[in-house]
Parts: sequence; structure tokens; C-alpha cells
Amino acid sequence: MTTITYPSDALQLAKNIRVAFFDVDGVFTDGGLLFTEQGETIKRFSTLDGHGLKALQEAGITPAVITGRDSAALRKRLSDLGIHHAIFGTLDKAPAAQALLTQLGLVWSQASHMGDDWPDLAVMTRTALAFAPANAHHEVKARAHYVTQQQGGHGAVREVCDLLLTANGHYDRLLKDALQ
Repeated sequence: MTTITYPSDALQLAKNIRVAFFDVDGVFTDGGLLFTEQGETIKRFSTLDGHGLKALQEAGITPAVITGRDSAALRKRLSDLGIHHAIFGTLDKAPAAQALLTQLGLVWSQASHMGDDWPDLAVMTRTALAFAPANAHHEVKARAHYVTQQQGGHGAVREVCDLLLTANGHYDRLLKDALQ
């Protein structure tokens, strides 16, 4: 049933992924920051991405967030999606990822990471599979195993989720369930 094709090397690397780390700004969002007059951050999230993250959880792959920023909007979105593993307000992302791996009883070879800028590189280069959205910084794209066709905030996370689901044999089953 799967109609999208992914590079065979990315699919092979994705087969053992049990946790998918994601940055937020530039990945879950388009990277722009909107502020109210009171200084509150407003973020726009893709519902396509949200459905993909829920599908990952259903397939037994844990989505986790490691972000340099924190906001009420982000915490609300993650809560709504049932994402329980998140570290906020850190620019030193590799130790944060290691802490989450330890908490989950996993190792780097069971992890993927999607990031868009330099603070993500330390995690991306340690994981088994690195992703970048189409609008990521060129140094990040150069180190990614897979660069999405979609931009951050516009379905890039869903594209990664679909690749992971396909590689792990869950995509067709979940699609079939949705069609019933």
C-alpha cells in the first residue's frame, strides 16, 4: 500500500530506531518567532506532523523533544500529542539526549534526530539516523542521512514519521486501520 519511496540506505538505518528526537524551532515550526505585545511567544504547528507523531507512538517508537527554547504553547502542544519525553531550554543537546536515552534504556544506535541548525549537530552526529528539513542550514543538511522534501513546520516531521513507520513495517497497517 505504501506509495512513497525512500532511499534504501535511510530505510535500512531506520529499522532499529526506537526513539526519535526532534528539535522544535525550524522543525516542528517554520523557525519564525511570533511575539504578542506582552512578549508571549506564539507558535504554529502542523496537524500533519501531529498525526505522524501519534502514529510513531502507536508503532512503539518514542518521540522526544530536545529544544533550546521553552514556551507554554510548546508544552501545550506536546501534552496534547501525548509526548512525555522533552527537555526544554538547553543548547547543550547531546547530554540531554543521553539523559533521555538512559531514562528509556536505549543507546545511540536506536535513536534518530531531526534538527535544522548548529545546536542540533552534536546529537545528529551521534544517532544512527539524522534528518533535516528542507529549509535547514546547509551544514546540517550536509550531515543528514535524509533531507525532507517538506520544510520545517509544513509537514517535514510527518515525512520523517512516515519513513520510520515504513522502515519498521507499520505504515501499511496504520493506513489500513485508518481506511476502515
